[in-house]
Amino acid sequence: MKISEVKEILAGEPDPDQVAELAADERSGVQKLVAAYHKRQEKLRLEQQRFTEMLAYERKYYTQGAQYIAGIDEAGRGPLAGPLVIAAVILPQEVFISGLNDSKQLSAVKREQLYDEVLAKALSVSVNVVSISNIDELNIYQATKQGMTEVLEHLAIKPQVALVDAMPIVSAGIETVSLIHGDALSASIAAASIIAKVTRDRMMIELAEQYPQYGFAGNKGYGSREHMQAIAEFGATKWHRRSYEPIKSMHLPPAEQEGNRLFSPVSEK
Repeated sequence: MKISEVKEILAGEPDPDQVAELAADERSGVQKLVAAYHKRQEKLRLEQQRFTEMLAYERKYYTQGAQYIAGIDEAGRGPLAGPLVIAAVILPQEVFISGLNDSKQLSAVKREQLYDEVLAKALSVSVNVVSISNIDELNIYQATKQGMTEVLEHLAIKPQVALVDAMPIVSAGIETVSLIHGDALSASIAAASIIAKVTRDRMMIELAEQYPQYGFAGNKGYGSREHMQAIAEFGATKWHRRSYEPIKSMHLPPAEQEGNRLFSPVSEK
């Protein structure tokens, strides 16, 4: 058997007998390919184990009779500019998404990859873009709380349980569970964190095209030096939060009244 044929076999899903047969081949090229195969398999095993641990909360409620469990998380509570984006995701009971984790622990490229996979595998996904006027009128805590309830109730499937990242919310007929650092503990919340983060980052990149001087593509609305200098020189945009400093001290007119925008994203692949 040619080395190229061995490589092709090991790149797929060979059965144990095939692997054992190839392991007995003394050619150095084959031995290297077999070693690489075993290394990949061990990496996959560890990732599956990690992912299984991230389903511990989900399994708890499945064993209690829940059929559908939602994860809820947000992106954008801290920035001076741009919307708050909240996502809710219901994953199937039997699911594996390699690399899924708290969105803050991942690169932008990895988040984009996982965004597509979450949308492709999820049973239901809902997104809520919370308006600047709601953030300013309610305060960021209450706007987040209200927005999480809205996004949960917008899901196409009503879950029996909702796992929420660090926020206590109430929704009729749904048991809600607040988990501190939930995006690192629950696969469902981690999936929601990916959807929320990617959605918001894409919006900030679009805003950067409209307002290039503020550097939104890079700072995502946070108070970077470039951003603060732009505010001092050009003032605030309609996307700046009047309830956040230094905008608050500028005593600007209130942000334009807008409601939150709820939608269900679909996979582009």
